Amino acid sequence: MDQPTTVKPSLLVRITQFAPLRLLVLGGILFLFMGVSSGVMEKFAGQPVLATVAAAVMAGLGVAIYAAFVRLIERRPVSELSLAPLARELGIGLLIGAGLYTASVLVLMALGIYRIVGFNPVSFMVPAIGMALSSGFFEELLFRGALFRIVEEMFGSWISLVVSSLVFGLLHLLNPAATLTGAIFISIEAGVLLAAGYMVTRRLWLSIGFHVAWNYTQQGVFSGIVSGNAPVPGLIKPIIEGPDALTGGSFGLESSLVAFLFCTTAGVILLILSVRRGNVVAPFWKRRTTAS
Repeated sequence: MDQPTTVKPSLLVRITQFAPLRLLVLGGILFLFMGVSSGVMEKFAGQPVLATVAAAVMAGLGVAIYAAFVRLIERRPVSELSLAPLARELGIGLLIGAGLYTASVLVLMALGIYRIVGFNPVSFMVPAIGMALSSGFFEELLFRGALFRIVEEMFGSWISLVVSSLVFGLLHLLNPAATLTGAIFISIEAGVLLAAGYMVTRRLWLSIGFHVAWNYTQQGVFSGIVSGNAPVPGLIKPIIEGPDALTGGSFGLESSLVAFLFCTTAGVILLILSVRRGNVVAPFWKRRTTAS
């Protein structure tokens, strides 16, 4: 009986499918466009409505570039950006992200550290929209869609979780008033939470929702410092007085023990759900052993 023949992929196809090369190319493209998006945001800094429109357009372009790369180079459906669950998963992510930040502020209010002394006009909430869209979409496409996913293909979920979290946190040292403590905290609390959001659904929408809502609520509502960047007033006029361990100091609330506790706990819960759903990927050497 004749055995079915399999067509061996061409050398060019095998080269383009090489995981480290895909990570380098896709990551480089997304990093470049993230820089372009930041430049566009700076250009429209005094025009918040135009900045919001520009950020939305750039975010859409980032998604399109990512999807085109996956379809043309990886030659597979873009399941991590499936449109069917977009509204539900993005909505849940937005609610949880805003809820985690609000819960952290409520703890500080109960301790007398965060005090509301007034309110700005509602228009002060607009500038944060563009910032949140740009950072939320591009950073999730880059760090979870490219870095976490492709490293996971090679070394499995747990090693990828460590690698992507460390890279994500340490790159925040490039921010103006960044601190090592803040970068380490982000590596753990945000790195785990955002990667777990991807693992539990195998899509990016939940993580994008977390990221966008946290950044927006932080700046647009509570006038907080976002990851060591210059503070921008939002809706609430606060006075924040207390130890850096609780306020986060110059880095912002991400560097506080309160946010660390809430976000890390949420991330661990999602990791447990990922394990229970069988969404943990083994490293390639264990997959080969199982297959044989």
